[in-house]
Amino acid sequence: MTTTTTVPAPADPAVTDEDLASQPIGYWSGVVHRAVIRHIRDAMARMDVTQPQWWTLNRVDAGGDVTREVIAAGLAEVADTPYDAGRAVDTLLHRGWLRLDDAQRLHLTDDGRAAKARVKVLVTDVRARIHAGITDDEYVAALKVLRRMTDNVRAVTPA
Repeated sequence: MTTTTTVPAPADPAVTDEDLASQPIGYWSGVVHRAVIRHIRDAMARMDVTQPQWWTLNRVDAGGDVTREVIAAGLAEVADTPYDAGRAVDTLLHRGWLRLDDAQRLHLTDDGRAAKARVKVLVTDVRARIHAGITDDEYVAALKVLRRMTDNVRAVTPA
């Protein structure tokens, strides 16, 4: 295992490339998170859909015994609040994009399938804009670093 010997420096949005190694990951990951999420949510809002609704459409479309509880468990790590999953399901049922069967399992309707296809076009375009100028290899490398940092923190954080 290799470690860095770089001395940490205060967050500086104007730091040069040569000094990036000293920058705090917490600051930069937060900046990226806020900018990317805001961009995605603003684009989705123009289609009157939210991220939790998009996630729900995808999970229901994947099939299986998908219930409200399955959606809530699946969104627990990424949702802003514990209520996002229920709100997404309720909104999609109200719009007629989802339906419940007698066993309370969720299914896409034809309208839901069409809406999912429309949102997928938007999400694909948004992803392309976010990834502009970044190769797949660079993206994979960045995610590997972030995943490793997450693993490192989880390994030393008491449960």
